[in-house]
Amino acid sequence: MSKIVEFQLKQEHIPLIQLLKFVGVASSGSDASMLVEENQVLCNGIIETRKRYKVKDGDVISTLKHEIRVKK
Repeated sequence: MSKIVEFQLKQEHIPLIQLLKFVGVASSGSDASMLVEENQVLCNGIIETRKRYKVKDGDVISTLKHEIRVKK
């Protein structure tokens, strides 16, 4: 079962690897990058391969153990 995290966006967007690090999915930027490189991150149900993807309001970011719901 995935841990669900609600993330309050304070700007227009946040880079994907920064979000993963900020909410604790990854302990560092390099760990976050590795998750993306290994196709372990989904954005709205689709594998996301862009480390700098601009996560915005309404996006749902998923890994094996986490689901991050982004709200503005």
